Amino acid sequence: MPTRILPAVGDADAVRSLITLLSQLPDAEPLPPLGDSTQLVDTLARLAADSVDELPEVVIVHERIGPVPALELVREVALRFPAVGVILVTTDASPGLFSAAMDSGARGLVTLPLGYEDLAHRVQAVAQWSVGVRRHLGHGGDVFTGAGGTVVTVCGAKGGVGTTLTAVQLALAAQASGRPTALVDMDLQTGDVASYLDVQFRRSVVDLAAISDISPRVLADAVFRHDTGLALLLAPGEGERGEEVTDRAARQILSALRSRYEVVVVDCGAQLGGAGAAAVEMADTALLVTTPDVVAVRGAKRAVRMWDRLQIRKAEETTLVVNRHSRGTEIQPALIQKITGTALAATTVPAHFKELQAAVDAGRIHALDPKGTVRQALWALAGELGLVKAPETAVVRRGTRARGGDRGAVGFRRRRE
Repeated sequence: MPTRILPAVGDADAVRSLITLLSQLPDAEPLPPLGDSTQLVDTLARLAADSVDELPEVVIVHERIGPVPALELVREVALRFPAVGVILVTTDASPGLFSAAMDSGARGLVTLPLGYEDLAHRVQAVAQWSVGVRRHLGHGGDVFTGAGGTVVTVCGAKGGVGTTLTAVQLALAAQASGRPTALVDMDLQTGDVASYLDVQFRRSVVDLAAISDISPRVLADAVFRHDTGLALLLAPGEGERGEEVTDRAARQILSALRSRYEVVVVDCGAQLGGAGAAAVEMADTALLVTTPDVVAVRGAKRAVRMWDRLQIRKAEETTLVVNRHSRGTEIQPALIQKITGTALAATTVPAHFKELQAAVDAGRIHALDPKGTVRQALWALAGELGLVKAPETAVVRRGTRARGGDRGAVGFRRRRE
């Protein structure tokens, strides 16, 4: 999530120096500087009237600001806008001024002349504090404190291999462990997450496709909040409208979700268009679900080779998940891994459709029996992938029939660019 930084500086030379450094900070969004204390307070009041989410995370107050003295201005901002972190920029590095600044409500102090490392460290710390305060106050929904949430894409080797079931259960496991989670149906023509979870909806991912700047409020309007706590961004009811979601739109949508949720699970289906390809490319973990039969394995091999040719993702960066596995199956996971050249999830999902049929028919896939082997395996997979918090990971792994045992089998997580 970009850190919005609002400078309040009365000195022209200081403005240029500060803006130059702020523009070099990673994930920083410097706002137009304000020249006096009145402008600053009025601007913050106007933004707060709309929503606390509209306020910048960080305000930088220069010692030469006026007409209100810097420390008085810091105190006023801290009292009126407690979710905003204030940094004071000053030439005085004495313990007395530092103490006075902290007493006034400043969250940090940076001395002149400005240095990149000092400024970057202080901005990052204050931004994290600000986001944490907003969560504590109940503002901003599921704001995630950190560089960004984890994006996991789930694709199918072909239709009917259990892609949606896998995506839904991974998301449910993450949410149940206490991690704010969004589930996105990026199977734009034939996606059916809504039917699996028995929800009626008006808005879909298409409603965000034409918006270049997806604000927290706009995102919240498009998301459906499920009874389980999951945030759902669903595929359009009219499949032909899926073409409106371009690869660029998909990147913007997922970036917005990543800034708001700790975990974002994306159901890409079996037919990968531009939007799905963009999702797979930017994902931290890309799963490819297959069943242990010749047709599905061939489909998995074709998908992996296509992704490599189109430079979407390399085979070794993709994690293969084997669904409907049994010991009597002729094609075993190790052979599928050798054929596809992918990484292999240690957790396999057993072939027990009877456990699923009633829940699927009723549109209540979220109500699977916790003691069922399919549900246990999928939640164990969530633990293997690091999608659940540590205490929950220990619980769900009890039912796992792990193969290999080391985390090296988990798909390679690509570093975000």
